[in-house]
Amino acid sequence: MPTCYAAMRDALVVATGRGDDWTAALALEDHDLECVAATPERPDRVFVGTFESGLLRSEDGGDSFERVGEAIDSDAVMSATISPHDADDVWVGTEPSAVYRSTDGGDTFERVAGITDLPSEDEWYFPPRPDTHHVRWIELDPNDPERVYVGIEAGALLLSEDGGDTWHERPPGSRRDNHTLATHPDAPGRVYSAAGDGYAESTDGGESWEHPQEGLDHRYVWGLAVDPGDPDTVLAWSATGAGNAHRAPGESYLYRKTVPAGDGSWERLDDRGVPTGEGVLRAVLTRGHEAGEVFAVNDHGIFRTADAGDSWTRLPVEWDRFEERTSRGLAVV
Repeated sequence: MPTCYAAMRDALVVATGRGDDWTAALALEDHDLECVAATPERPDRVFVGTFESGLLRSEDGGDSFERVGEAIDSDAVMSATISPHDADDVWVGTEPSAVYRSTDGGDTFERVAGITDLPSEDEWYFPPRPDTHHVRWIELDPNDPERVYVGIEAGALLLSEDGGDTWHERPPGSRRDNHTLATHPDAPGRVYSAAGDGYAESTDGGESWEHPQEGLDHRYVWGLAVDPGDPDTVLAWSATGAGNAHRAPGESYLYRKTVPAGDGSWERLDDRGVPTGEGVLRAVLTRGHEAGEVFAVNDHGIFRTADAGDSWTRLPVEWDRFEERTSRGLAVV
């Protein structure tokens, strides 16, 4: 039975069920959440990044949490991911920008060197807090355990080919304001980026990037998920700009691309069972476990599609308290 961990701004929603039968509980209501990470290999272990209390870990499916990561030098943990190769290999990113890694399931962490030594670092900044910047996303390549992709908000895409020992910044064509990065186990070398300055794809492991934009009328892209059964089918949630994406009442849209890497031809998915358009803040997307299965969370609820976006159903979970509040992260185990 699947469990969705949805990080909203002021609470973690833990929803478990199937079909029309779901139960939900809230956790961490006294925290300012930024991200969530979990893996089917350890479904009861959940990591939540907060803006003021560092990294929190649960070993019982969200019933209780403890702070971990004594070596993490910031209380603002903005991103977290778990390796598809090893459930104990956990990476987190902070504000100011730094990356930390644990190889023992979060018991201990070490800082990954070299991030802020890159030449472009003095050009990085986060507009709402322009004196700083942060690691918005970390993606670990499912086909190469040594390959790591890091999105700095805002300023650079970073690439490591040796597990974080060395870094290559701003490869040709890469976006500067990467919000969400994705890969696919059936498409070696394929990397996807949803960014504030548009969408981008790589077919060579992040070494170079193309910008398939045809039909994508809203270019401030936030949510991103790839069909588990088809690496050519990409869903993206976007807006005209940051204001419409993040601030109520909002205006944002869902798009889909179903053509090979590097091509455009996006279609907007309206009236498919998930709210879009005026009065809707941007959504976080994540792929499920079956072909065509994708989940989305925004200020209107948690939604699931089993046909890659053609139709969506809302999980029967109480959502009134989250109206006009931005979603922060989503993990499905």
